[in-house]
Amino acid sequence: MSWSKSLAAAAIGFAALLGATAARAEVKEIRLSKGYGILYLPLIVMEDQKLMEKHAEKAGLGPFKVIWQLLDGGNIINDAMMAGSLDIAGTGAPGFITLWAKAKGIPAVEVVGVSGLSSTSLWMNTNNPEIKSLKDFKSGDKIALPGIKTSLSAVMLQMMAAQEFGKENYAKLDPMTVGLPHPEAVAALTSGKTEITAHFTSPPFSYIELKDSKIRRVANSADVLGRLTMDVVFAPKRFVDANPKVVQAFLDALDEACTLIANDKAAAAEIYARTAKVKTTKEDVLEMLQDKDTWFSATPEGVLKIAEFMNGVGSIKVKPASWQDMFVTQLRDRKGS
Repeated sequence: MSWSKSLAAAAIGFAALLGATAARAEVKEIRLSKGYGILYLPLIVMEDQKLMEKHAEKAGLGPFKVIWQLLDGGNIINDAMMAGSLDIAGTGAPGFITLWAKAKGIPAVEVVGVSGLSSTSLWMNTNNPEIKSLKDFKSGDKIALPGIKTSLSAVMLQMMAAQEFGKENYAKLDPMTVGLPHPEAVAALTSGKTEITAHFTSPPFSYIELKDSKIRRVANSADVLGRLTMDVVFAPKRFVDANPKVVQAFLDALDEACTLIANDKAAAAEIYARTAKVKTTKEDVLEMLQDKDTWFSATPEGVLKIAEFMNGVGSIKVKPASWQDMFVTQLRDRKGS
């Protein structure tokens, strides 16, 4: 055997040994992120009820440490994931799709969807009495959302604009958007003292704003786009491949959280109201959870539709052949879309 062939064989053997070691030694600590609002409720329940720790222990992973971070906006979350400071993150579906497409086929940075998470209606609220619909926005108006271009709100607004003004005009409202975390956007819109004249947002922020008599709703995403998973959970592919038991424990914990929300909305509302950064009552949260457009599931729905839109307008260059292309193998048997 030649020296080069011996070296290649040794390298292959060493790689196999590393792979076997990684497979045996899964992590004992995980860094998870959640964001603001009802869309992150399953993760909020998981943290409050320590469900990840419970299912990690059940899976034989021993004492397991979970570190939670609060991050909002697709761009911020993507940067944190790329920097290696997150293992699993909840984020808007468009932010995940953007990163999935950019990193696909690059082992060092490739990401994969771990699960679906949630959906609700996004409302366009405004303090400008001249605005009655999306058609009434003028160049001087400023629309607050968590992140421009790739955040959940930004892409949902593009999809709505495509239906309202024609596909070629999907970015018509983009120049008016301003990146701002939801809590800050609420303060800006209700004060009426900033450049912000509208906020495209999810519960509880959408509901909080409408308690102010100066604020009105002029558009509802669910009325235009139908049933879509809006938030998903994703992770670096190398982390998923090296930690299949951890990933399954996460899915089991998430399924339990979603079941708790479905079966006991009052308990879920209490958890959210008690832990939320923006003050809200249990009764207010319960009203939001009873909205027909609000639901929670680890099974993705309509994520392929979002990816196809983003590919069609040039936001991503890679088009998935199916929803399964973007998610872990543990979800393959579920009836997603």
